[in-house]
Formats: sequence, structure tokens, C-alpha cells
Amino acid sequence: MSVTDTVGPPAGPASASGALGSAAPAPPARRKRGMNAGQRRKLRTGLLFISPWIIGVVIFIIYPVAYSIALSFTRYSGMEAPTWVGVQNYVTAFTDPMVGKAASNTIFYAIIAVPLGLIIALALAIAMNQNVREVAWYRTIFYAPSLIPAFAMSFIFIVFLNPQFGVFNQVLKIFGGANVNLLGDPTGVKIAIILMAQLGAGNAALIFLAGLRNIPKTIYEAARVDGASPLRQFFSITFPLLSPVLLFNLITGISGSLQVFTEAFIVTNGTGDPDAGALFYMMYLYKNAFGFAELGYASALAVILFLVGLALALLVYWLSRRFVNYDVEAG
Repeated sequence: MSVTDTVGPPAGPASASGALGSAAPAPPARRKRGMNAGQRRKLRTGLLFISPWIIGVVIFIIYPVAYSIALSFTRYSGMEAPTWVGVQNYVTAFTDPMVGKAASNTIFYAIIAVPLGLIIALALAIAMNQNVREVAWYRTIFYAPSLIPAFAMSFIFIVFLNPQFGVFNQVLKIFGGANVNLLGDPTGVKIAIILMAQLGAGNAALIFLAGLRNIPKTIYEAARVDGASPLRQFFSITFPLLSPVLLFNLITGISGSLQVFTEAFIVTNGTGDPDAGALFYMMYLYKNAFGFAELGYASALAVILFLVGLALALLVYWLSRRFVNYDVEAG
């Protein structure tokens, strides 16, 4: 005789449930899926309020992008029906030496202009965040150059850098220097355009300033009590708490550098010379579209630029996990 035969089946959950009968707990009620009437009404109201934005995105962003992608597979001059050429425009783009020249100029611009712009904008933001009586005047003065349109700023720089009567060369003469024609040199014209772009650093500085204003002052007070120097406070408090803002300005700066056009177009009178030194990618795209009537080829260049910009943004966002700090909530 086994132990099982003697004792019988053990009292498990099933037997217990059978013993309790109708006293067993009821299974949890299933959560209803979908939205109720109130939530659907709120959703309709929200969509109604943002409908102008949705219509604008569809008309001015999604449709042009889709149309440009379609045109990139055609030969189209704008005067006749597009002709399907497959990937020929893309093959031409990757073998066109002027595309390589324009891309190298744009990369040169981005490598120098973006970090320099971030440093200047952060310095301006720190200056505008000082607790002094004249801070309102400082903010106005620092931000004022950002209000000058790009074409006006370009004309100012043309006069400022004139090798005969420009202020830049007059100052060089005072210190015994020779005349310098920056706009007549392939590298000099790029540097001039990079310096010109820094006058618009006020926009990024305002974003940095908003981030600085959100950092609790109690953290700095605690650091000062512990004897932290201003430099240590910057790298241990300011930079970590400001890193999300830095990421935003970095991505927008890269996007803007890939699309540099107006200043170079005006300074070089639309040629990109001397020696194609200021022929940036957007200018070459513009010349193909409206100078050579190669709208299909220009569309292929635009699609390539879009993909490159998207890849760079994703790369920066992926790398940002190493330096962006979201753990401490500023407020």
C-alpha cells in the first residue's frame, strides 16, 4: 500500500476551490479597450485645434518631399513632362566632381562653424545670465545682430572686408600689416562666411540662457559651501544640467550648416568663386535647379542631403547617450 492510497490526494488549490464552491474570488474584470465618449470628444477637439499645423505640414513639408523624391528619378527641366531615368541622377551625383567640391566646402564649414557657434552662444548666455543691473542692455546688445537679415549682413561684410577701403584692412594698416583680400581667396572666403554666421549666435544663446535660468541656484550654493571653484561648478553642475539644451543646439546647428546658402550666394554673387571656394552644397543644388534647369538632378541632390542630415542627426542622438544627462531634473 502506498502512502498515496492511504492519505488520498493532497488538498491543492483545485480541491480548496471545490470546497469553497461559490465563495471563490471572481476573476478580475477585463479592462475595456478603446476610448470612451469623453476621450473621443477630447481627441476630436485636440485635432481640430492643431488642424492648421497638420494641413501646413502636409502641404509644405510632406508633399514637397514626396514630390522631390519622385522627381529625383526623372529628367525634368520644368518646361516639359518629366522623363523617367531611374537612378541615373544618383549615379551622376556620386561621380560629379563638383558635388565632391561642394560637399567638402560644406563639411569644412560645418566642422568649424558649429563648434565655434556653440562656444560663442554659451559664452553669450553665461554673460547674459549675470546678476548685474545692466543685464537687460547686455541681452539686447548681444541679441541685436541676430535680428539683421542675412542678405544685409552679407553686404555689410562685403564692405567691411573690402581690400581697398574696408575697415578690416584699415585696422591692419594701423598695425603695419598688408592688405588682405579674404573674399578673393578660396579658404579666406569660407572663413569670412563662418565668421559672419557667428553674428547670429544670439538665437542659440537665448536657448542656452533659458536652460541656465532653470538650473536651481541651491545646487551652486551647496557647491560653493563645499569649496568648488567656478570652473569645477561649470563642468560638474552647469554642463551636465545644460547638456539636453546643448544637444538641441548641436542638432539644429548641424542642420543649419548643411543648408548654408544665402551668405555665400550674396558674397560671391552666386558663383561660389574664387576657385569654387564658397560653392556650398545648397548653392550647387540651387544652380542645377534654377541655373541649369536640371530639376530632376537637383531633386536627387536634395534627397541625398536629406538622408545625410537625417543620418547625422541620428548619429548625434545616439552618441548623446554618452554626454547628455537626464537624471537630474532642473527647475
